[in-house]
Amino acid sequence: MLKLRHRLEFLVFQAFVCIIDSLSVRTTARLAHLLATLIHFGLPRKWTRYAVARDNLNRAFGGRYSEAEIENLVYEMWVHLFRTVAETVQAARKLHIHSYREIVDFAEFTRTNEAICSGRRVLMLGGHFGNWEIGTGLFGLWGFPMGIVAREMDNPYLHQWFRKQRENTGHRMLLKSGDFDEMVALLEKGGNLGLLCDQDAGPRGVFVDFFGSPASTFKSIALLALEYDALIMVGYSIRLPDEFGHHSWSRFEVGCELVIDPREIQSEDPVGEITRKYTAALEHAIRRAPEQYFWIHRRWKSEPRSKKKSENKEQRLAG
Repeated sequence: MLKLRHRLEFLVFQAFVCIIDSLSVRTTARLAHLLATLIHFGLPRKWTRYAVARDNLNRAFGGRYSEAEIENLVYEMWVHLFRTVAETVQAARKLHIHSYREIVDFAEFTRTNEAICSGRRVLMLGGHFGNWEIGTGLFGLWGFPMGIVAREMDNPYLHQWFRKQRENTGHRMLLKSGDFDEMVALLEKGGNLGLLCDQDAGPRGVFVDFFGSPASTFKSIALLALEYDALIMVGYSIRLPDEFGHHSWSRFEVGCELVIDPREIQSEDPVGEITRKYTAALEHAIRRAPEQYFWIHRRWKSEPRSKKKSENKEQRLAG
């Protein structure tokens, strides 16, 4: 029964792909606004996790935005997510070695060139921000393959479709859970990894400030960089304002926010220092286009143990 459901889901998805792949950038944008309107205004707020997004934005920006502005940011986030999915579908046809110069504006690319031409391993980091699929795809087109670390999807047919999309540009997809040995093997051979660095790491993660609040972050990135002498490059791919009539597809600013060399870290806690640096770099990029970040993700889900102990003690005293 489950296999039949997966097949039906994939058939619906394939029909969606056929439609999306035939649309112009203007029509794609209009469709994204329509779907965002249906989701944001048509569904119950608890289904769309609006409260999570609102609380995250208030926490991140400390009252900078009014309630109306937060409402609009969350709506624009949905528009962005739908456009990101559509662009991922269309990338196989639109993004190639002969077209990328019309699609991409480069920012601070000297640091990127120096990192990828250094001869050292590179850990390329991003977040659920901008169109991360376009950003990593570009490096595959340029002959800079990476092991792209991603979560396995529940539907195996959808998983294989996305695997093919990512590997078409020369990358190799690795599973976040289960393929750690392959990540290590790739680094031992001098390979490179692409990872998203903004997931909650649970109570055992290292807590570093993200928009001013402690967020649990995986230690593995810093540990791998130190173990394999790998440069860490924090990149981004932000969608630029549309210029309908001048360009046939979406346009992006792709840049490098920061390069971290573990050789230059002078700290008694190098893992914490590296983690703080790349988390701050991602935050700096997100501030440029907050509507292009995935605010419904519970980034501050885990709390430091010291805070939990303090809260438990206060509850016992109050009781």
